[in-house]
Amino acid sequence: MRLSIDEEAWSRGHRSQPLPADVAQTIENELQDLLISQVNMGIDVVLDYSFWSRAMRDNYRHLLSPLGVTPETIYLATPRNVVLDRIRARDGDDSNEVKLSEETAAEYFDAFEPPTAEEGPLQVIL
Repeated sequence: MRLSIDEEAWSRGHRSQPLPADVAQTIENELQDLLISQVNMGIDVVLDYSFWSRAMRDNYRHLLSPLGVTPETIYLATPRNVVLDRIRARDGDDSNEVKLSEETAAEYFDAFEPPTAEEGPLQVIL
């Protein structure tokens, strides 16, 4: 199963980013509950989240640890110019094509904390 905050927000009618903080928190809480229930049923789950901060990644490791799960982080190491070009080219027609302002896209990229091997299992895709 794949869980995506962006897709869930889109399904609820949110067509722009960033989401209001309360909406983002509600969606994340609901997806966490779903994650736990699916893991408890033995279902593999992919979290299609940005995981932009180590703190967020650590929170999910802490959430899953009591369930005996050690998550693997898959990091798509994409150069800044490529990311910004791709975001600029978005058409806004679906949850994975939400348009962002140039400033917001740059802020998101620049604030991203790349994962490191010391955090746990990590696969880096260049």
